[in-house]
Amino acid sequence: MVSSRFAGLDGVTLESAKIADALRRQGHDLVWFAGELGPGFEPGVVAPSAFFATPDNLRLEAQAFGDGVPERVREEIAAGAAILAGDFRAFLDRYESDVVVVQNAWAIPMQFPLAVALADVVIDRSIPTIGHHHDFAWERERFSSTVVPEVLDAVFPPVGDTIAHIVINQDARDELAVRRHVDAGVLPNVMDFATGPPPSDGGAHFRNLCGVGGEVVLLLQPTRVIRRKGIELTIDLAARIGPEVVVVVTHPDDLDDAYWAELLAQAASRQVDLRLIDAGRERASLASAYAAADLVCFPSLYEGYGNALVEAMFFRRPILVNRYSVYQRDIAPLGVAAIEIDGSVSDSAVTQARMWIEQPASAVSAIERNAQIGLDHLSYETVVDAYGRAVAEAAHR
Repeated sequence: MVSSRFAGLDGVTLESAKIADALRRQGHDLVWFAGELGPGFEPGVVAPSAFFATPDNLRLEAQAFGDGVPERVREEIAAGAAILAGDFRAFLDRYESDVVVVQNAWAIPMQFPLAVALADVVIDRSIPTIGHHHDFAWERERFSSTVVPEVLDAVFPPVGDTIAHIVINQDARDELAVRRHVDAGVLPNVMDFATGPPPSDGGAHFRNLCGVGGEVVLLLQPTRVIRRKGIELTIDLAARIGPEVVVVVTHPDDLDDAYWAELLAQAASRQVDLRLIDAGRERASLASAYAAADLVCFPSLYEGYGNALVEAMFFRRPILVNRYSVYQRDIAPLGVAAIEIDGSVSDSAVTQARMWIEQPASAVSAIERNAQIGLDHLSYETVVDAYGRAVAEAAHR
């Protein structure tokens, strides 16, 4: 498994850990290569220059998508790629890897040298490789113009005889087919629905961590504090539900300080108690956080898929969701039962939220329906099938 980072609470890291868990159960051994490796991602090799947030790489990215001199940007990419290619070859030799999985490093162009290095090495060695793509350059406005378009086109993502591709939604599959003439598999975000969640403490630990009693209505937003997560919509919902409501956001990683300041000001003006409480990533701590929630709010403006939404289904909690595009095409058609909004909190959403909060039994059928959908469509078995097909494709072209 290869990426710029396997650490923290970003979607690529979280999903890679679950994919690894599913593959280990099939008897596979996994090793890791990245610029940063967090707990649980071992054995492996840390190549510091592969990390996207080094000062040198941030400067290079700014030049590549700004007013950098094209020739100088190309030279710097090539120099960095040469170093990382050497590191990656040594990694492959050390662990005698049979298959390479590139997690998003060929999709979002935040680390040009790493993307070039990986493409050069796997193509040169003809090693079966899966490019698992979570979000592409063309999906982000900030990457719409670059001084090195030929590099962007060549390795985001590369096309090769031994490279198979997996994406996380149908829109990405269609766009990749148009742009690269590649037929990719689709693997949604998953959870271990067959095993199910661990025993719950009823939310006692997490409510104690938040400093709130059982009588307080807790709206859980299990996301990072970045603008596309739509946290302002959860604040609006809380204000309209009434007093004795607390909004808890759970992921402190990659905190957008300016956005958080705006949210705090909005919450204060609406008399909403807004808190940022790290729920952790251990299964038991997550189970307590979700169990503590009277309603899980996922009002994202856009997502590659929706990891927190799948988690809420897994931990069997009632859900409010904004109908972002991938939800509309990939998730809603599965029959998911949720309070749906379209960019703003409607009166009907407030009414239904109040009913589910005040009468928890009224949400049971929706919760059980979502858990069954997860078992049928979003389980670890889905990973095994998708990766098995991709490896066969990469190995037998």
